[in-house]
Amino acid sequence: VQLQASGGGLVQAGGSLRLSCTASGLTFSMHGMGWFRQAPGEEREFVAVISRSGVSTYYAYSVKGRFTISRDDAKNTVYLQMNSLKAHDTAVYFCAAPARTNDYTKDIRYDYWGQGTLVTVSS
Repeated sequence: VQLQASGGGLVQAGGSLRLSCTASGLTFSMHGMGWFRQAPGEEREFVAVISRSGVSTYYAYSVKGRFTISRDDAKNTVYLQMNSLKAHDTAVYFCAAPARTNDYTKDIRYDYWGQGTLVTVSS
């Protein structure tokens, strides 16, 4: 299984970025997908999750209302649209699979991880 994340970069506060994560080696449509992030010197934290159907989503409080997770099963890709970015959103962002029904906010519950993509928000 491989997860390839992309879309990170440098953006000014208030700006937007869209991250993508393309999966191979698993039946993408059968699995929920998650996004996590890790800021320098901090532990990895949950950002968002989407169910395998795409109907259900859940967000960390810190990003709710600003970030949107979505998926395109035809492209085996999950997205994270990030709007109104703030300096404290600066981190390496990781996609992960599969998102299990229980404890999907905990990174230890995921088996596969992308390589991460760096998002830097300048204030």
